[in-house]
Amino acid sequence: MNKDIIAGNWSQMKGKAQAKWGDLTDDDFDVAEGNAEYLSGKLQERYGWDRERADREVRDFSQTL
Repeated sequence: MNKDIIAGNWSQMKGKAQAKWGDLTDDDFDVAEGNAEYLSGKLQERYGWDRERADREVRDFSQTL
């Protein structure tokens, strides 16, 4: 996953990410600040996904932007 893409475009991605993963809070996104690993961890926590799925979700999401 290209962490630079996520961090560099975080302000643009944040709204779309919030729409996609509604179970994450504004605070989750504020703390993440484009950190793909943190975001993946929060997806695991909120949705009960394994690490592989959460990483794939974040990677696939970043590639659609």
